[in-house]
Amino acid sequence: MTTPPAIVILGVGAQATARRVQSLYEGAQVHGLQGRVSDADNAFTELGAHLRELYASGTPIVALCAAGIVIRCIAPLLANKGVEPPVLAVAEDGSAVVPLLGGLSGVNAMAREIAAALDVPPAITTSGELRFGACVLNPPDGYTLASLDQGKRFVSDLLAGEATRIEGDAPWLDDVQLPRADDARRAIRVTPMAWNGATDELVIHPRSVVVAIDKTATAAATGDSLREHILEAAHARGLAAQSIAVLLAPASLMSDPVLAHVAQALQIALRFAADDGSQPGAATMLSKTLRMPHQAVDDGDASIAFAVAHAPLDPASVGRARGKLSVIGLGPGDASLMAPAARAVLTQATDILGYETYVEMAGPFRADQRVHATDNREEMQRARHAFELASAGRRVAMVSSGDPGVFAMAAAVLEALDEARGHPHNEAQMEAQTEAHTQAQNAAWAAVELEIVPGISAALATAAQVGAPLGHDFCVLSLSDNLKPWPVIETRLRHAAEADLVMAFYNPISRARPWQLDKALDIVRDFRAPKTIVVLGRDIGRPGATLKTTTLAELKSADVDMRTMVIIGSSTTRAFRAAETGREWVYTPRWYK
Repeated sequence: MTTPPAIVILGVGAQATARRVQSLYEGAQVHGLQGRVSDADNAFTELGAHLRELYASGTPIVALCAAGIVIRCIAPLLANKGVEPPVLAVAEDGSAVVPLLGGLSGVNAMAREIAAALDVPPAITTSGELRFGACVLNPPDGYTLASLDQGKRFVSDLLAGEATRIEGDAPWLDDVQLPRADDARRAIRVTPMAWNGATDELVIHPRSVVVAIDKTATAAATGDSLREHILEAAHARGLAAQSIAVLLAPASLMSDPVLAHVAQALQIALRFAADDGSQPGAATMLSKTLRMPHQAVDDGDASIAFAVAHAPLDPASVGRARGKLSVIGLGPGDASLMAPAARAVLTQATDILGYETYVEMAGPFRADQRVHATDNREEMQRARHAFELASAGRRVAMVSSGDPGVFAMAAAVLEALDEARGHPHNEAQMEAQTEAHTQAQNAAWAAVELEIVPGISAALATAAQVGAPLGHDFCVLSLSDNLKPWPVIETRLRHAAEADLVMAFYNPISRARPWQLDKALDIVRDFRAPKTIVVLGRDIGRPGATLKTTTLAELKSADVDMRTMVIIGSSTTRAFRAAETGREWVYTPRWYK
């Protein structure tokens, strides 16, 4: 299973069974209904929306609730049986395991695994599975059907009494109770060659073909034209498109978006060969890169060549991947407030970097993931380390709390990349660089796929807890003078206060600078009335969070520490207490005087 399942529970009564199921699948996480389940890896607020999101993303689902609930939730998405992930309903106490969807993606195999662990029989109803003991139309990873519709007809013939013979290497069928005969009219063929449309055979393709292209193939190509060129070349050689597992290209083309488009369109791995500048043809590149037994298929056009391995390929054994560096924001700390895109990055990452506290917030991690936790003051070293890892072909997640672009690691990562381009920002960086080192670093780092994944910042999280104090123009300011002079902070404070902007203070106070918040407040008080509303949010989104509303006159530095977000309202910011609940709300109207 390439994607670990989501184990979905609605109450604490299902937790013990959920953890037993989780132990079967590396990387699996328990998803619990917020407000009812506290001990879960992920929280969700509405079951139907959450199940549909998981299903649409192709995530296997093990739902510990009634089968009818799951069916009704997912029903609007049931369209294409060929692309559905496994979906199972499991009784909360583990007394029943019911495969619902995903017969062609391994749901019955999962049902057997889970049922064995829970010591109950699986409720499998698929005719072929019951007759033969396995789903013939669900070959193992590394193999794919030539035609699902033909496969269904073929299995129907077997169920009706026809026998079959097997041509090619299909060891997973050795113990399957198929009706076999050496002279059978029906045949199961395992081959990388294209199916000719014969109705008396079931063709299964091993994903064993590597297609290589050289620089000339992409010179004037679009993504669609290159994809068509590859498919036409495979067809001319009799190869099935479904057998192609890897697209191999020179490393100098690593950042070419055309290649990424083609690989995604063909749903194959994109790998790169070492590029020494000699511009070898595609066939030469294949022979130098492949390290497993294979045969070359007429390379014909020098710009494209094919090789067929003797067994399904592990793409990781061919060349190297383009590295990826994702800078993500974890949000304020509550797992339910982490963006799904950030969670996906963490799931896919080979390496996780960040300040130790934030790395712990991002976990737990799988045993195969490397964790690189560092001190909070080592931002530039951390950014350079991330690029070094990514430029070696790894998938790197750089974690920040809140949003990575707000006083966090996104700026440091971009600064490191800019520095590698030969743009040092101070004398120390300039002295540390040599021209050769900078050029080599620039080439390697520039090829890394870089993305910034947003998160909910501390200012936004605190504002949401109290209402909408940032409902009109606002600014965010860091009171730390570690990276900028204090006079600059004073100047910005005066301008923001005079402009009547709502202000959110990050890093408001610390043991190293206990006087700076009082100094900042003195500046603000020159422009704001004593009754100006102030919101203090400490550890919002984390255990022990506190929220307090006060005024500028009453605010004292003793009320604040480094983990407190300070929001100072404008002249129009208001507060009121709801009569029904007694809750105090703060907002800044969208209109202005």
